[in-house]
Amino acid sequence: MTCPKTPNCVSSHAKDETHFIQPIVFIGTTQQAQRRLLEILMEWEGTKIVVSQDNYIRAEFTSKIFRFVDDVEFYFPATATKEITIHSRSASRVGTSDFGVNRKRMEQIRGDLIKTITGSSAAG
Repeated sequence: MTCPKTPNCVSSHAKDETHFIQPIVFIGTTQQAQRRLLEILMEWEGTKIVVSQDNYIRAEFTSKIFRFVDDVEFYFPATATKEITIHSRSASRVGTSDFGVNRKRMEQIRGDLIKTITGSSAAG
């Protein structure tokens, strides 16, 4: 889940400040986190879920006008607690700059995931 040197990618595994984004912390089970995350992703226009496995989700976001595709990944490492760390990566397939679109998208997904959980609290 690393990024290329171009600035059109963010990842919670990145070591440099330009590409790094905080992982999402979710209080609940991995299944609850994945189910809600899939619901949120499907609310976005132009989204296609490509892979949905026990500990991994990959989606494609296609822009309306130019039809650019961004690849978005979420990884759910195993944990024995109710605090789930969700690692993520969002990267444009082409070009160099994305004008911050990938970072903005991931922050909005984080916010949607955290604020829409009922009966649970989450932080991130």
